[in-house]
Amino acid sequence: MDIVTEREAHLRIAPELLMFLPVSRRQEWHRVTLDRTSTLGHHVESIGVPLTEVGPMTIGDRGVTPSYLPVAGDIVDVPAVPRPQQLPEEPRFLLDVHLGTLARRLRLLGLDTAYHNDMDDPALVAQANEERRVLLTQDRGLLRRRALWLGAYVRGSSPRDQLRDLLERFSPPLRPWTRCTACNGLLIPAAKHEVEPLLEAGTRRTFDAYGQCRTCGQVYWHGAHSGHLEEIVESARAWTAG
Repeated sequence: MDIVTEREAHLRIAPELLMFLPVSRRQEWHRVTLDRTSTLGHHVESIGVPLTEVGPMTIGDRGVTPSYLPVAGDIVDVPAVPRPQQLPEEPRFLLDVHLGTLARRLRLLGLDTAYHNDMDDPALVAQANEERRVLLTQDRGLLRRRALWLGAYVRGSSPRDQLRDLLERFSPPLRPWTRCTACNGLLIPAAKHEVEPLLEAGTRRTFDAYGQCRTCGQVYWHGAHSGHLEEIVESARAWTAG
């Protein structure tokens, strides 16, 4: 670490957060120049780290908030958000346009998950705030919008890795097979004769137990893809159990 001058402070960035920095700047220590108006949160975001990914920051043994105005000589520890992340209520999610597969898997697990493939950033923020949903995205700029009440960066390039990351971060209670993967509505048991007009002949002959979405009417049964879905559910249970 370099010597701090009279107009500088230092940030010590947790290893888990270095992924947000440009490759050329992925080092633990960062020197920031003070201007008497920029907050700690501004300095952290200016090097590339969204505040949604930052845990309680400290100077020595003293906690400081993102609104704190650093002074010369400060050495600020910037940790990653603790896992599991504690929320004031059971988490509900809203996913951006690029996370459609993850949205369906969250719904499969019974998690209240809103998703749209045609909603712009301001509308996403508005819905997240109005419905108190955690906005999930891999768009760092979206997470830096001041109006957003709560968001989270989704790590991983595959839906499996993304799902594991979210379950380990929030540890939500799972209720598999209770939501419609198409629209997020709740599923209710359906008698075969009630849904028979909606079924293909082969399905009617093969299956007797059905569920139906009370919102969109989609009919569900354990069919050819159940093995793959069961694998997703069992993996999710293992991840949330630690």
